[in-house]
Amino acid sequence: MTHAFPRPEPPRRRRSRGRLTRRGRMLLLALALFVATAAVAVPLLLLRPEAKPPPVAEKKRTLLIPEGWRAGQVYAAVDRALKAPAGTARKAMKAVAPTLPAAARGNPEGYLFPATYPIESTTTAESLLRYMVRTAGERFGTAGLTAGAQRHGLSLHETVIVASIVQAEADSPQDMAKVARVVHNRLARGMALQMDSTLNYALNRSTVDTSYEDTRIDSPYNTYARTGLPPTPIANPGEQAMAAAVDPAPGDWLYFVTVRPGDTRFTADYAEQQRNVQDFNEERRRATAS
Repeated sequence: MTHAFPRPEPPRRRRSRGRLTRRGRMLLLALALFVATAAVAVPLLLLRPEAKPPPVAEKKRTLLIPEGWRAGQVYAAVDRALKAPAGTARKAMKAVAPTLPAAARGNPEGYLFPATYPIESTTTAESLLRYMVRTAGERFGTAGLTAGAQRHGLSLHETVIVASIVQAEADSPQDMAKVARVVHNRLARGMALQMDSTLNYALNRSTVDTSYEDTRIDSPYNTYARTGLPPTPIANPGEQAMAAAVDPAPGDWLYFVTVRPGDTRFTADYAEQQRNVQDFNEERRRATAS
């Protein structure tokens, strides 16, 4: 009799508990090396000069010199812009004066060109004033302006003087060419210019009110008492005033008065001028009363 014994089972494979294959050990070693290298590299990168934060850019600053400012106003603005002690720019002008046109005789009035100038950390009062004088030379020394001055029998410096009066007297840019014509007409006739702006320059003020006593002051800038042009410009004119000085509007006007803003009246008739002046005086009385 035969016995049926149970079929023997194949041996079971034991599961690996935490053991790595040779390939796994190699991958783990490579990963550990990468992490260690990265941990060392990051601090090294942070220490490299290229990784430093970029420097803060210097804030751009500018200085605006408006048309019609006098030299004293320009000096004060330069000192404020550079945070320099009062009087710094005026002293610096002594070093710049030799670069002025010979006809200016060292007086910068009229040649501190009105514009917007950059202010940098290296800017000084002297460098800024040199920039203004150089710009005036470039803008005023053109062949067109030189020829225009000659057409009126004036030097370029005299034309700058005319332009400075036009700049100070004109109520608006549209009036500049007419004011220039009045100046040229009076010069051609040998008449005193009788410009309040020149008296204001002599008295170091700015006003539209001129008294009889003002017209009697002893000054080369008193164009009520003296004929011809004043000895120097009375302000720093812009290009538009210079263009008007060499190319004035056609007309026979000898007088003008700005009765109110936007209402400048030009005439060749003295009686009409007197009526216009009366309107001006009445307008001033109303303004003072209000």
